[in-house]
Amino acid sequence: MTVELNHTVIHAHDRRASAEFLAEVLGLEVGAPFGPFLPIDTGNGVTLDYYETDADFTPTHYAFLVPDEEFDTMIARLERKGVTYYADPHHGRPGEVNGLFGGRGAYFLDPSGHNMEIMTVPYAR
Repeated sequence: MTVELNHTVIHAHDRRASAEFLAEVLGLEVGAPFGPFLPIDTGNGVTLDYYETDADFTPTHYAFLVPDEEFDTMIARLERKGVTYYADPHHGRPGEVNGLFGGRGAYFLDPSGHNMEIMTVPYAR
């Protein structure tokens, strides 16, 4: 049996601002609204469905496996936007990337405070 993730809801204070921010960093497109959701198609059958709320929510961590040849472009997009990226999930090494598992990775906050990660090699399991 194969089970695949189809979509996940990401809470945001401003769904458009958060979706457009992440889509720009990753080089993706924001889709048409679907009910209360604003989706980003990640290209592997999974959508990130941004949902706007005024309620408090706990920021979450989202990790994206990205092509190595696109990593520097994504870092440059963060720099152009004035967004600090970090080599570690606790944000103790600003402006650095990590070399975990033979790849490269970085963490950054989205407009709603979610801890986003881009990495070129998946974590060893």
